Amino acid sequence: MDIAKGTSKQERKQALKREERSSAWVDALRADTEQLGRTTAETPIEKSALDIASAWALIGIFLILALAGIYMMSLILIPVTLAVVVGMILGLAAEKLSKLGVPRILNAVLLSSAVALVIFLFINALAGPLARLAQEGPDVFQRTVDRLMPFLERIKWLHITPQTFESGPMSINVLLENTGNVLHLVTNSLTPAIVQGLIFFAALMLFLAGRASLRKTLIMTFVSRTSRLTAIRIINAVEQVLGFYFATAALIYAGLGIVMTIIAYAGGLSAPILWGVFAFLSSFIPFLGIATMTIALAIAGIITHDDIIFALAPAVVFFSIHLAVENLVFPAVMGRQWELNPFVVFLAIIFWTWMWGAVGAMLALPLSLVVMTVVNELFIEEKVQPQLPE
Repeated sequence: MDIAKGTSKQERKQALKREERSSAWVDALRADTEQLGRTTAETPIEKSALDIASAWALIGIFLILALAGIYMMSLILIPVTLAVVVGMILGLAAEKLSKLGVPRILNAVLLSSAVALVIFLFINALAGPLARLAQEGPDVFQRTVDRLMPFLERIKWLHITPQTFESGPMSINVLLENTGNVLHLVTNSLTPAIVQGLIFFAALMLFLAGRASLRKTLIMTFVSRTSRLTAIRIINAVEQVLGFYFATAALIYAGLGIVMTIIAYAGGLSAPILWGVFAFLSSFIPFLGIATMTIALAIAGIITHDDIIFALAPAVVFFSIHLAVENLVFPAVMGRQWELNPFVVFLAIIFWTWMWGAVGAMLALPLSLVVMTVVNELFIEEKVQPQLPE
């Protein structure tokens, strides 16, 4: 027994010594780690100018390649991007239909069919006036030359005379000869347009049908609860901004199109309905749309009327009404929280027009709204945060 007790005491002493050595080693390791952290914090690693330049060069190369990819894949990206934007605009309507018990597949079919019907009605409304305008093209061109020639002759540095339009590349005969080339170009562009149209409707229907699952997948890609909450807030804010903005804009610009139709009819312009449709569509393109409409109205007025005052009256009236709508009616209805910097919007329109043409110009504003909303929600300050259920 004495031997057993002595052995037990010796083992306990050895265990205590091992624990003391282990504790001392852990304390030493912790002290070294803290000292290393203080040293690293006090003496940060300095990067040379070459390292910084290399990092920015790598970012620049990535951006250039990304823009090149966006440009090269425009045939696919244009209809898909347009479908996503339209689907997010229709998000509020899709949500209300879902709450009414409409299945998501039927929901997607109904909304996609409504979009297709609206586009068909627009095309049908434009087909007749455009066909008549194409048929009367030579006469319209000749009247335009006769009306504008007195004004063009006063600008000496242009060196334009009546003979300019009788011979040379700007003559009517040459324009008529080139009509075949223009029609051939339009015909060749028709097939890609049809393909893009089919891609757009297919993407729109699938996006609306799988909208809820896409939202869930996107939110669940984030790990932390805070990140998921931020994703939910951003998605809801983007859908709310796009839906409310374009629903309100459609109503306001539809009224503006009706006013433009009345102005064209009262001003004696041909195809007043066509002018109304153009006014409605061009209003969705800030700056460029109103500028193009005003110039077109001024030219049409000069062609129609001999008196310069009556000729410019439709353009002046439309420009004044549009200016009042954009600066008084629109801010009063929308509020100031969704106003965009005009210079940033202008740059966005120029950039996306250069990248994707006319469709890019129409997408510039919604894409700017998306970016603005994401930035505002990411850098939100002193705003009540919604809570996720536990």
